[in-house]
This record gives sequence, C-alpha cells and structure tokens, in this order.
Amino acid sequence: MSDDHTPATSGDPIADDRSVLHANPERLKGLGHPLRVAILDQLMTNGPATASILGERLGESSGATSYHLRQLERHGFIEEDTERGQGKERWWRRRPGQIDISPTELQEDPAALEAAALIVGQFGEVRAHHLEDFLRRGLPELGLPWVEASSVMNAIVAMTVDELREFSEAITEVLRQTAEGLRDRERPAGARTIVVQFNAFPLVDDPRADETERKTP
Repeated sequence: MSDDHTPATSGDPIADDRSVLHANPERLKGLGHPLRVAILDQLMTNGPATASILGERLGESSGATSYHLRQLERHGFIEEDTERGQGKERWWRRRPGQIDISPTELQEDPAALEAAALIVGQFGEVRAHHLEDFLRRGLPELGLPWVEASSVMNAIVAMTVDELREFSEAITEVLRQTAEGLRDRERPAGARTIVVQFNAFPLVDDPRADETERKTP
C-alpha cells in the first residue's frame, strides 16, 4: 500500500523519500491493532499529543492509549517529542517520513501479507471516516468557501500495467512538488489541515478484463 508509487504504503503520501520505514513482518506487529492505527492517524493528522489527549479524542482510557503508544514507539512508528515534554505526561509525535507496507517484500510470507492487507484496510477506514465527516459536516460547520475549494472526484478508465504505473508516478510527483512548497513554513492565519488522498488500482473482479485478454494475440 503505497503512499509513494509502491503498491502498498500508509502514512504521508508526499513524505521525504530519504526517510522511509519499511514495515517488515516484525514491524507489522506494531500496527496489529485498530487502536494503534487510529493513534498513528491522529499523530499524522493533528500533530503531537499525549496519551490523555489521544484517549479523549478516541474515547479510550489514557492507560490504553499509553500502552499502545509504547508499542508504536517500540516498532519505530512514533517517537517522544522531548521539546514538549515539560510536565508529567510524555508527548508523542509520528516518526518523520514514509511508512512503506509493500506486498512485494511480504509475498513469501502469507501471514504477513494478510496482516498488511488488514492494516492498510484499517487506514482506509480511517481515511473514509475523514471524508464522510467532511461530506456531512463540511458545509454547515466550515462554510461554502471551504466546500467550493475542496475536491472529491472519481474516475474509471481502462489502463495497461505500464500506463497505470506512469499515471501513478505522474500524480504522485505533482502532489510531492505542490506539497513541498507548502511545508516547512509558519502555519498561515485561517489555515486548516487538508487531507489529500490518492488511490489508483485495478478492479480484481473485472468481467471486461477477460474480454480484453481474449482479443490479445
């Protein structure tokens, strides 16, 4: 699951390529719980937080979030934010860079491949929730200008493997270049966190694919 151009990644789709955490079978255990995926998404989306803050946002006890934070740290997905740690509670932040959950590296381990599919599916559910929230609450709570400036689109096209690879790489590069100009700056007045999602994949159950294969000499 790739937020870059590999088939399977989660995390920041436009992260610095020099900082990539490859989720091998051992590291996958660190994400093997829905609450850990939710915690990681919170740190990605809303920035550093404590166990208590995360517990309040996610409807969990601080003891539960604290335990899962330690597991995420143990497997290298997050780190302590020592610049904020002035009180009794520890602050946590996501580890900078990209999380690569690539099936090409897991294909010889069916159990790890299945675990990866479940984890990326959980990330997909979290992202779908963000979109659902915007569709239901965006207009009444944020107002028309934000809704008109946003984009939710879907396109269905037929492509070959090579065309899909070129398409994915082109879109990813546009996202990367655009985001680089917006990173590492002081947050502007009136800014909101924007979620950018991009997926491009073939339908597994595609009846027209059989027709195309019959036409191929």
